[in-house]
Amino acid sequence: MVNYKKFTLNNGLRVLVHQDSTTPMAVLNILYDVGARDENPEKTGFAHLFEHLMFGGSVNIPSYDEALQRVGGENNAFTSNDITNYYITLPASNLETAFWLESDRMLNLAFSEKSLEVQKNVVCEEFKQRYLNQPYGDVWLKLRPLVYTAHPYRWATIGEKLAHIEEAKMEDVKAFFAKHYNPQNAIMVVGGNVDFEEVKTLSEKWFAPIPAGNKYVRNLPTEPLQNQEINETIYADVPLNAIYKVFKMPGKMDNNYPTADLISDILSQGKSSRLYRNWVKDKPLFSDIKAYNYGSLDTGMFVIEARPSQGISLEDAEKAIWTELEALKTDLISDDELTKVKNKYESTTVFSEMNLLDKAMNLAFYELMGDANLINTEIQKYASVSAQCIKNLANQLFTNSQATTLNYLAK
Repeated sequence: MVNYKKFTLNNGLRVLVHQDSTTPMAVLNILYDVGARDENPEKTGFAHLFEHLMFGGSVNIPSYDEALQRVGGENNAFTSNDITNYYITLPASNLETAFWLESDRMLNLAFSEKSLEVQKNVVCEEFKQRYLNQPYGDVWLKLRPLVYTAHPYRWATIGEKLAHIEEAKMEDVKAFFAKHYNPQNAIMVVGGNVDFEEVKTLSEKWFAPIPAGNKYVRNLPTEPLQNQEINETIYADVPLNAIYKVFKMPGKMDNNYPTADLISDILSQGKSSRLYRNWVKDKPLFSDIKAYNYGSLDTGMFVIEARPSQGISLEDAEKAIWTELEALKTDLISDDELTKVKNKYESTTVFSEMNLLDKAMNLAFYELMGDANLINTEIQKYASVSAQCIKNLANQLFTNSQATTLNYLAK
């Protein structure tokens, strides 16, 4: 059970406090409700660019890292298609330093042409290294626009194309900051060896004076139902052929999400999972095959990623994948197998709750979903998934007409 208290400042900043006296450390986590899905289709990659810009210093604190290192702290951030998350861990006795640093960049990020150029170059290098010059690196640049026709999940977090970052102008960047990086669009979680009243006092002192900003109202296009199979084949300098098969699945807030998540575990969680046991170990058609999903807030992607073994045809590989999916659609999973994946999910969840930073991040994310207490009740949702639920959803998801397949073949 993760205990927490919550209050909201007059400017709209939601603050959650989790007290844990078993550690000398504290964490301050700020989740901004902005991800790649909130970008202008003509100016993508901005949420991720901001992840870099936010470390370029604020008006009153030119060197963010230096100030934090002096008090024994560490920080980092990540961006997804749904959110941007910044966090600081430091000795609890130096907690106010985290408030000072985070509030100043929320209020007064330093916008200089020099900083913008430096960070644009960093992001462009990352784009080239990770997505363009690496085997299979551009898979999601090619696959997302096949899967999504309307929803802005159709581009990756890094951006749709390099030119969008290269051509980012100062006025575009400032406008994006003003629109999304304000108290109304943020959730702050403070955890560790902290006192609730002290956190309240520090929040009022450092964050309450920041103007609320305009409330961003998300109005994204709904992804239409797919009713036709999509197949694409590309050739590249890669060591092995690869198959990426995607089915659209319920988003994280949908009641069917836990069922879809458990299906991916049944197929692909560990050496005893169906895909590994049947097609890598017993009948080695693949050198590697796995199923996973992105935990997206809106319509997500259920992915099967496979590398056929040398000499195995695409036809045989396809047949094997569908054999496994059809088995889920026709046969009820045994109680033992279902219990096993549920237990694995529960142990992973409980283990993550032992980590202070994970707890803070999860509280922020669940608060974004509408109820921070989901951190305590999510396990029950997974526990209530039945074999019939698995079978029903498999029949909904895994049809030819809803499949998008990218064959990524060695030249």
